[in-house]
Amino acid sequence: MSEVRLFYHEDGRLKISKTIDILKKVSLTDLIWIDLNDASEAIENELEQFLKIYIQEDEEIEEIEMSSRYIQTDDSIVANSNFLTLDYQLEPVSFILKNGILVSVRNVELKSFNETVRKIYANTRNFPSGLHVLLTLLETRVEYDADMIEDVTDQITTLSKSMNTNDDKMDEDILLEIKDLQEKITIIRQNIIDKQRVVSNMLKSDFFPKDLVSRLTMVIKDVNSLFEYTRFGFDRLDYLQDTFLGMVNIQQNRIIKIFTVVSVIFMPPTLIASIYGMNFSVMPELNFKYGYLLALVLMLASSGFVIFYFKRKKWL
Repeated sequence: MSEVRLFYHEDGRLKISKTIDILKKVSLTDLIWIDLNDASEAIENELEQFLKIYIQEDEEIEEIEMSSRYIQTDDSIVANSNFLTLDYQLEPVSFILKNGILVSVRNVELKSFNETVRKIYANTRNFPSGLHVLLTLLETRVEYDADMIEDVTDQITTLSKSMNTNDDKMDEDILLEIKDLQEKITIIRQNIIDKQRVVSNMLKSDFFPKDLVSRLTMVIKDVNSLFEYTRFGFDRLDYLQDTFLGMVNIQQNRIIKIFTVVSVIFMPPTLIASIYGMNFSVMPELNFKYGYLLALVLMLASSGFVIFYFKRKKWL
């Protein structure tokens, strides 16, 4: 859904407008944030002319080269970063910061943006410029990344507890779930690396005052701590995968063992039946009255002896 939101100060109060016509009525010094969510090309062109900025195309925003993801000039910063959606999809967002005004360009609804708006209205004094809005957006995004890591961790714990269930389809289901969780952690890790690169470049910039630099430093520390959690998640999944494959091997070995034991038990009876099934005319027991009964007794006795021997050796 296309949406435009302009945040500005007026008479000491924070106000919001959903049309860019307000730009003709407010001073640029009172404007702090322009949020474009799937805005039309006409609106983007009008903003470019009014603010003397350049809004990148989607292909440019998605570029992975650092020279495309962070650009700094004498009076502006352009930073492109990926934000995670609830279904673990990476959504590119472009930030343009010039003269204390933040312009954000995105194509989908993002939870961290709505949470930032709530924080702004909760304490408007803490947001005198777009610099503060940008930093709050990054902090909020890192908080949500941490929540998503915790959610994946809970899923890993649930999977670990379910591995002792006896389900015929569990073999395939568990492997697919492990693969899905590994993919989620990979996406989260990729998103965290992207945040780390952007914030690291911001720390090198002289656009941010000292109080915001200290907050940027805390963001970097939080991002680094999230790396440890993702690494721990990978290690747990590797352990679960190895454990599961070990359990499958044990189960297969038990099945092979059963077939082997059954084969060995029936080998002596099969040998006896084979001997007395031969069609030679001269056989000592051929005309024996109780030959059939004797053969059955020998078969049962040989099988019983094998079973007794296996149990004594604790192979059964």
